[in-house]
Amino acid sequence: MNKKDLLRLHQSGILTDIDIHFARFMANLADGKYQEVLLGAALVSNVTGKGDVCLDLASFAGRVLLEKDEERDAVICPGLFAWKDNLMSTGIVGRPGDLCPLILDEKNRLYLYRYWEYEKKLSDSIKERTKEDISGLNLLLIKDSIKRLFPERMDSDINWQKVAAITSAFKKFCVISGGPGTGKTTTVAKILALLLEQAGKEENLRIFLAAPTGKAAARLSESIRNIKEKLDCKDSIKAAIPEQTFTIHRMLKTIIGSPFFRHNSENPLSADIVVVDEASMVDLPLMSKLIQAVPVDARFILIGDSDQLASVDPGSVLGDICGSSHVRGFTANFINKVEELTDEKFTDSIKEYKDIKVLHDCIVLLKKNYRFAAGSGIGGLSQAVKLGDINKALSLLKNEDDRSIMFEKILAADNFKQILTDKVIEFYSEYLKTDDPGIALELFNRFKILCAVKMGQFGVYAVNAIIEQILSRENLIQTENLWYRGRPVLITSNDYKLGLFNGDIGITMPIPDSAGNDMHVFFPGTFSGELRQFLPYRLPQHETVYAMTVHKSQGSEFENLYLILPDKDYSVLSRELIYTAIELRYPG
Repeated sequence: MNKKDLLRLHQSGILTDIDIHFARFMANLADGKYQEVLLGAALVSNVTGKGDVCLDLASFAGRVLLEKDEERDAVICPGLFAWKDNLMSTGIVGRPGDLCPLILDEKNRLYLYRYWEYEKKLSDSIKERTKEDISGLNLLLIKDSIKRLFPERMDSDINWQKVAAITSAFKKFCVISGGPGTGKTTTVAKILALLLEQAGKEENLRIFLAAPTGKAAARLSESIRNIKEKLDCKDSIKAAIPEQTFTIHRMLKTIIGSPFFRHNSENPLSADIVVVDEASMVDLPLMSKLIQAVPVDARFILIGDSDQLASVDPGSVLGDICGSSHVRGFTANFINKVEELTDEKFTDSIKEYKDIKVLHDCIVLLKKNYRFAAGSGIGGLSQAVKLGDINKALSLLKNEDDRSIMFEKILAADNFKQILTDKVIEFYSEYLKTDDPGIALELFNRFKILCAVKMGQFGVYAVNAIIEQILSRENLIQTENLWYRGRPVLITSNDYKLGLFNGDIGITMPIPDSAGNDMHVFFPGTFSGELRQFLPYRLPQHETVYAMTVHKSQGSEFENLYLILPDKDYSVLSRELIYTAIELRYPG
């Protein structure tokens, strides 16, 4: 490997500008004597930019990155052993624990040092929290709480919500994973009630509720507020369940201009319980910093769907933690504890599963879906995509008897615009005809057009431009001014002073019944029915949002959605992306 080969990889689009600059920087640190470090550094930069936290040398060793042509030889990765020896001899690649720019571990994984450190600290913290159970609990009270808060169901399946409650009671670290409709938030509210009952009146638990985005935090707050009033517990317990939620950044208190937070391992949160919703969206660096800021003796509960899209930044933490738990069991001690406290009986297949680790006792998958009825087309499609059952997924998409799912093939650009025109007029006309910002927001958020990518003719930017043309042609909007009446806006960066966060959606309208016609952008408030209004020039970074990416839509729910897939393959196209999009459709 030489610099010319590196440039060829760059010119071919395999490596990015940042990959090249980083590789040259590493080569300079190694005094330019070791050319193989160029490729290793460039590739580890590349995979990190795509969301991985390390480069698996074994999977790249001997791989042809660029085929031979008439003028030049092929670009091929070196063999594994020669590559490792070369990297280790540079002086800039170390073993775990060494202070070097790059770290190569015993499983032939090459890391940028900071990502190795993030992963190590996260792993060490989880291990520390799973060493032993929380002791001194009132078992009779737990049994009574479980019976009241989780009344018996008519079916004979295990009530996994009960199992999650037992896990949260006895474990300092707990993961509750399940798709939309499996009752994750309901389970959390009941768990908090159970833990508050355990604490008793003489002790107030310090509970923090958080989510990765402002939108997800607001939805968690509203859900907890609605659910807790229906719980079978004392009013004093309901009152003690907090409704206030935070973004993770706000909870940890961002240090402006720095990647660090005021709350960390040396200055942890004053918390007894920390609950993080939509945990699949939390990347490795943030999760590592978060867990270090949670006191070791506190309960740390992660809620999310491990099958959904991970964060766009490096690391798939929730997915990696739950990775082996689709076919899994529990330790014998934990099974006995759950059966004693819940009267649930585990099947032999769970009891007989081999190689059970203590971490498995901390992971609960909620399996029963309360949202989609048995035989539901959307529910069936979601499961088919989740399991990779192509034939079933295609069969459901082509089933014309089920109108909850429709599949349309885009034949040409004109065909696409016509399809889009019909959808846009059908679903966006109503919100543009009202003068009430609250009603406009409600109507607008019932439907969403989702894209897999930002660029290209089927990407967010192109689709938003087409929709503006359609609505303008129908005289539903007037686009002579940037801030026209009805313009929907997506916030793309956090502004803690204004309380606007990445993912928030607002609608541009004049203030109702006002003498002037100045435009304001209206956003939902913290409480249902509440609105906040801002002059456009005060907004943080934003963009028009008739259509948005699936990534940006996570944490939302829509009565109807239209998913546009591009006409060619992209690295972001995955089973997880399609599954996530399907699960955003709420059967209202």
